[in-house]
Amino acid sequence: MRAAVWHGAKDVRVEDVLVREPGPGEVTIAVAYCGICGSDLHEYADGPHAIPVGEPHPESGVRAPIVLGHEFCGTVTGLGEGVTGLAPGDRVAVEPHYRCGTCPRCLAGEYNICRHFGFAGLMGHGGLAERATVPAYMLHRLPEAVPLEQAAVFEPAAVALHAVRRAGIREGDTVAVLGLGPIGLLVARFAARAGAGRVVAADRSPARLELARRLGAEAGDDLAEAVGGEGADVVFEAVGSQDTLRACLAATRRGGRVVFLGLTGTVSLDAFALVNNEQTIVTSVGYRDVYPELIRMVAEEGEDLAAIVTATIPLEDVVSDGFEALLRGQEQVKVLVRPDGGALGGWDGRRRP
Repeated sequence: MRAAVWHGAKDVRVEDVLVREPGPGEVTIAVAYCGICGSDLHEYADGPHAIPVGEPHPESGVRAPIVLGHEFCGTVTGLGEGVTGLAPGDRVAVEPHYRCGTCPRCLAGEYNICRHFGFAGLMGHGGLAERATVPAYMLHRLPEAVPLEQAAVFEPAAVALHAVRRAGIREGDTVAVLGLGPIGLLVARFAARAGAGRVVAADRSPARLELARRLGAEAGDDLAEAVGGEGADVVFEAVGSQDTLRACLAATRRGGRVVFLGLTGTVSLDAFALVNNEQTIVTSVGYRDVYPELIRMVAEEGEDLAAIVTATIPLEDVVSDGFEALLRGQEQVKVLVRPDGGALGGWDGRRRP
């Protein structure tokens, strides 16, 4: 089969690899769509960051070279020994968190912070391939009312929904989001669903600001100016930098909360101001127990999560029209890859307007 394999920074090759048959407790799927995430982009640009290159990851048993892609969905083609509740032909969304099931956090139900935390597609082989074999516990069977192009966006939507849950938004709150990549846009959407009275979104890209407006948010290029007044009750940092964290704190009211979603290295804080303003910084990583709610939103309420998708491309073009296009600028928001070449039917992969 064909797959996009990470060999090193700026070295992702679409090449032939063997299809791994499912072992006990595993399932093989034909991949319909796989999104390119900001994490994938960081690995391509200057990795490794999360990809294991020395010792294999303890849950996947895999190290580089590694098949990228953790935002994927598809159709079941093979079942390993002991797998129940699934059958060939079932359409599934992949929740790509590895979990050991035995550490204290897993036993407490907090599997997104398992001691062996990781993702298929970063710490194990993923979905930028024609076929993918993953643990059965990662799969959610889709009802007919959920198109695969919607399921393709479940993974970033899960990140956003988990962050909104951790934020503790109260009815009528003013909520702000800095950084309108896919997760920031979905945070804005879910914040409104959680009862926010006002949602303000900020970014430097006019195209992304316009998309935020179409999703129902107020939008501007200066966060503090857009929020106004004494500041927002909750501000989501969805960029990952010293400057943007500082801007979020400045746009947060006294006693308010900043939810830190962006990935970065060391940052510094004005602890005097943080304490005197009695502000809270909340962090959020991955997700847990959110896929059933996303399935319900789409199936029962017609929520269009795929509204953030700006292009779909074939697997062979993943470097030029995927990674490199995303690095060049902000004209694209969410790029989906179709490894199956459209064989599964459905959305024809044309660019959305």
